[in-house]
Amino acid sequence: MSEKHTPLSSLGEFGLIDHLSKSFEIKQDSTLKGIGDDAAVIDHQDKCTVVSTDLLIEGVHFDLSFMPLKHLGYKAVVVNLSDVYAMNATPTQLTVSLAISNRFSVEALDELYAGIKHACDTYGVDLVGGDTTSSLKGLNISVTAIGQAKKEELIYRDGAKAGDFICVSGDLGAAYMGLQILNREKQVYLENPEMQPELDKHKLLVGRQLKPEARKDVIAYFKEHNIRPTAMIDVSDGLSSDLMHICKQSDVGCHVYEANVPVHNETYNQALEFNMDPITAALSGGEDYELLFTVSPSDESKINNQEIDIAIIGKIVEKDKGLMLQTRANHLHELVAQGWNSFQK
Repeated sequence: MSEKHTPLSSLGEFGLIDHLSKSFEIKQDSTLKGIGDDAAVIDHQDKCTVVSTDLLIEGVHFDLSFMPLKHLGYKAVVVNLSDVYAMNATPTQLTVSLAISNRFSVEALDELYAGIKHACDTYGVDLVGGDTTSSLKGLNISVTAIGQAKKEELIYRDGAKAGDFICVSGDLGAAYMGLQILNREKQVYLENPEMQPELDKHKLLVGRQLKPEARKDVIAYFKEHNIRPTAMIDVSDGLSSDLMHICKQSDVGCHVYEANVPVHNETYNQALEFNMDPITAALSGGEDYELLFTVSPSDESKINNQEIDIAIIGKIVEKDKGLMLQTRANHLHELVAQGWNSFQK
């Protein structure tokens, strides 16, 4: 009888994490939060240490045919810092580990690390270690970000309650549309190498894909205005997928208002050019690295103003009311997660 063979694609990234980690129990009193949030949390008495790790694989997470190494270094840091900010913590240090094939030169790695340094300087974090090894194929990057916060300041995914408002910073879908543009221009170039890519008129969208930013300004705004979100996550896999994480861990439902989801005009127009519904790009595109969070009704007035680019896009409801999208025509449809799954064929 043959051994069972379950394809990774049948579980997806988060299903696989749940599957592999389900038998692990927390043994240390100092471990306040383990697997299942944006970052782990370790209690060091006066402050808690927050730890988050991301692995970026060439050909899966990035394409060096259009991703400059300096931008890649910057982005590799930012995506980890975004996880720390999503815990309402301040990033302080990071480590970077590389697996490198022999096609890369010292000069190429200098470019990569120039981007890493730029990110460290921009966000005020220290590079404190890492590792390097050889790779049989391509470039693999592992970044671990470390941050700090007081225990009472930490925000998890499991605190949302019925009646809370759902909020998101910035606008959504731009990074995904930037990726579509880059892939289109790559294909044009492969078919005709004499053609130059037309990227100048798409600087905003391409920039959101190649050089995203983590929203440390939103965390500063929370502190300045004494706002405490009830739950929070960063938008890395798509608004729908990431909101579902909050709902699952908070044991609640949600109603999202399509008309309130922030979409930049360039994102909207580009989606139409690709024959795509703009709300699909916003809900499922991912890699926006905006902050998605919930607040109690008492904080609505602090959020609903023009000081910072935060939109109220819906409400948390009782679990039995489901996960729903209210369209502009006031129809309710089930919210569908079509976000990033690195194991999908």
